[in-house]
Amino acid sequence: MRTKNVVGRYGEDLAARYLAGEGFAILERNWRCELGEIDIVAREGDALVICEVKTRRGLNYGSPLESITYRKLTTLRKLAGRWLQTHQLKPGAIRIDIVAVLFDQNTTPQVDHLRGAA
Repeated sequence: MRTKNVVGRYGEDLAARYLAGEGFAILERNWRCELGEIDIVAREGDALVICEVKTRRGLNYGSPLESITYRKLTTLRKLAGRWLQTHQLKPGAIRIDIVAVLFDQNTTPQVDHLRGAA
């Protein structure tokens, strides 16, 4: 497995544990369709939460949050709609969150959660 994939998987695992610890119910991970992939689908109360996870091993290329583009947010909105169609759910609210994971070999991973990014 490539280093990038290992780092991404590690970040997604940390993000899922973080969200569960914050009271989110994890409904699905790595859901895919022809439009792309949703890293984590969760529920917080009556809200369906689509989570994009960005993991970085340092700040050489900026923070993980800085890598989220308008195009990515647009794709996440489309993916949220497709996920809802596929699962026939009607949540009270839909939200897109970003979970940023930053770590290196010498520090404890830092998890930042941006609620309602789009």
